Amino acid sequence: MIGIFDSGIGGTTVFKEILKLTPNQNFIYYSDSKHNPYGDLANEEIYKNVKEVVDYLISKGSLIIVIACNTASMVCVKKLREEYPNVTFIATEPAYKMAHDYAFDKETLVMATKSTIQSEKFLNLYHKYDNNITYLYSCSGLAELIEDGNNEAINNYLISHLTKYKGVTNVVLGCTHYPLIKKNISKVLGKVNFFDGSCGISKELKRKLIDKGLLDKGQGKIYFIDSNNDKQKIKRFSEILGKDYLILDASKNEDI
Repeated sequence: MIGIFDSGIGGTTVFKEILKLTPNQNFIYYSDSKHNPYGDLANEEIYKNVKEVVDYLISKGSLIIVIACNTASMVCVKKLREEYPNVTFIATEPAYKMAHDYAFDKETLVMATKSTIQSEKFLNLYHKYDNNITYLYSCSGLAELIEDGNNEAINNYLISHLTKYKGVTNVVLGCTHYPLIKKNISKVLGKVNFFDGSCGISKELKRKLIDKGLLDKGQGKIYFIDSNNDKQKIKRFSEILGKDYLILDASKNEDI
């Protein structure tokens, strides 16, 4: 069983890429909407919430866990690897290097949560590849709007906060929720190149499965659980993944 978690349904943008490369595994996806958004919380609180999720996933047999959340990855992965040495953690990070490699001399906007942008791990990445025409923007509250699915509120937020960046070439989506609103962002910024880390994560997971001899060892089962037991979340999760996948409610399957 492979565990995947996010502060909500944003991690589905990562999960969709994972399913393209490793469709025959068994997965359990944990949506921690009870504590969404992680990005506006103190680091200690983020780790406390993440630890509860990790303990749950381990209890369901997950010894490989994908952190499909930039904030949780930036803040927690080092400590998680120390505390759970027998668990393989695959972390997310903003695709700033990818944007640098693609168009290092172009204006770049990094959209992320406050916790991600202030994290030591991200700042090290940023300073290593900074092209001196990069703007860092903490999109406080945006992930929560996306989680709620309020399109009008999302558009109003983007117009209010992003209009001043119109003309940038690259946009790094430093939160797994943000790829869900690429079209909305493009309406404000115009034609831009989007970068996120989902493809890299899916490739890393496949490498780990091959190394451990676990590739294609499942039945393609997908379980979903939400910390708020919000039935609308499983509906949105299923809609985002698409009709090709059967989603099982983990709260009703004690024998996982």
